Amino acid sequence: MTHLRALALMTLACAVAACDPGGFGASNDSPYAPSVDHGGEAVDGLVVGWRLMEAGENELAMDAFVRAGLEQGRTPDVLAAVGTANLVMGRLGQAENLLREAIEADNSQPETWNNLGITLLEQGKFGEAEQILRRAYALDNGESDAIRDNLRLALANSNQPVYGDVKEQEYKLVRRGSSDYVIRQTP
Repeated sequence: MTHLRALALMTLACAVAACDPGGFGASNDSPYAPSVDHGGEAVDGLVVGWRLMEAGENELAMDAFVRAGLEQGRTPDVLAAVGTANLVMGRLGQAENLLREAIEADNSQPETWNNLGITLLEQGKFGEAEQILRRAYALDNGESDAIRDNLRLALANSNQPVYGDVKEQEYKLVRRGSSDYVIRQTP
């Protein structure tokens, strides 16, 4: 009789198991990322890059900007984005070259002029930074507090004599908006 019960239980278990689709299907509360929709529309690399910059993931943002450049070409937006990422990562020579190239392609973006001015300030080129930031301020019609603050900083540094006691000053790059940065003096 026990054999009959065991056989009945195994038959029931097999019947119930046959109804289950089985496998390791994704549940709604899974900690893993969803699968990739290969037929879906890709998000613009510039948008992804700026979001990564906001999150402080500068290297990943650079990769996203480069991918955007592969898709869109060397547009002024891509050049300015890659230049800004280089600025944030401290690669000032590369940032200066890319931002100048972006301005040559489209000189109507005050954010690009501002970022070039910050790059020049970081390199100690105060006179040129002042002129660049004046241009950014004029293009922006004086509406951006960040550009005005950067211009004030450039004016303050360009009016100081180069000779005499040199004071070492520390600056901090602060992001304002989507693609402009402000340099703040650290206490």
